[in-house]
Amino acid sequence: MSAPARHGPRRIVCLTEEPTEVLYALGEQDRIVGISGFTVRPPRARREKPKVSAFTSAKIGEILKLEPDFVVGFSDIQADIAAELVRRGVEVWISNHRSVDGIVDYVRRLGALVGAAERANAHADDLQRGLDGIAAQSATLPRRPKVYFEEWDEPPITGIRWVAELIRIAGGDDIFPERALEPLAKARILEDAGEVVRRAPDIILGSWCGKKFRPEKVAARPGWGAIPAVRDGQLHEVKSPIILQPGPAALTDGVREIARIIRDWSVVGG
Repeated sequence: MSAPARHGPRRIVCLTEEPTEVLYALGEQDRIVGISGFTVRPPRARREKPKVSAFTSAKIGEILKLEPDFVVGFSDIQADIAAELVRRGVEVWISNHRSVDGIVDYVRRLGALVGAAERANAHADDLQRGLDGIAAQSATLPRRPKVYFEEWDEPPITGIRWVAELIRIAGGDDIFPERALEPLAKARILEDAGEVVRRAPDIILGSWCGKKFRPEKVAARPGWGAIPAVRDGQLHEVKSPIILQPGPAALTDGVREIARIIRDWSVVGG
């Protein structure tokens, strides 16, 4: 008896980490022929697949040598990469999701595009159940902290929408909800870092994309000693690969780490 026919693209290049993570989770990793150099999930992907892109740049020639029939990227930042590949005759999908619901839907859409809709829907349902479970647990906490999330330090940039939503699911409240709705990082730059002092977060979470979070540097900023989070030593790093990628990692390891920090603050007393 012959194996069932496979549908969808067979030679996929992933310009960011989240499609690689999703395709491995769906058991469709054999379709991947190239990945982002920033990929860390799953660890085996770095060993198995050639790295052909960063986030804002890509090795167009190397990608073309791989003869992809589908390239997956993310956001306006990769628009120039996508345009160049399209001009070379490559089919490209640039997703632009920025919310938790968008990430869950992304899993479903990518799965459908590669002919694995049933498994993708099951995986997405599992992700949603996990989030619902964390939300139910956080609803029982005795108090909710105000949380400042910083994704870059110079200049300070606040968290994007899915991060603010995950903080809420984990039992906290992002102090810059209006900025979280801005899709572009430049709109989330804090021109006046004193605004953090005035909004007085109980917890500061740092995830400086590509470099280690330095809580002592944050605490030493002028006037920040008055912030409850600084006063109480509530400055924590959340590793960027598990929160700054709009993929499954944020909905699993990322939100669980935030929930752990919030739970400890709420129950133990900060």
